[in-house]
Amino acid sequence: MTTTARTVLIIDDEIHIRALLEQTLEDLLDDGVEIELAEDGQAGLDAVRELKPDLVFLDAMMPKMNGYDVCQQVKSDPATASTYVVMLTAKGQEIDRIKGEEAGADIYSTKPFDPDEILELARQVLGLE
Repeated sequence: MTTTARTVLIIDDEIHIRALLEQTLEDLLDDGVEIELAEDGQAGLDAVRELKPDLVFLDAMMPKMNGYDVCQQVKSDPATASTYVVMLTAKGQEIDRIKGEEAGADIYSTKPFDPDEILELARQVLGLE
């Protein structure tokens, strides 16, 4: 039986956040999970369409295309609609959370985040427990 490689995509315009998330998730590499990075909304959307990741960590405020628009396009495309999207953003107002949910985010979470919770969530979504 062959297992298909699982992919996690991190879309955030801040290099420090991308690095922190990548470091947080590096334990998943032992389970054969690939971790990919994108530095803005448009690059992230292109990566989702190309890679068809299982899980996306998505910032809300980014250049070229914001995370809400990325999420909405991912969720409205039948080829990528099953992608699990976690919006991870500094925008913690209720209106922002509602906007994230309306865009189709599976989870809307605010920064700063707990690395242990992020890793646990990724394990659950990827079926690695």
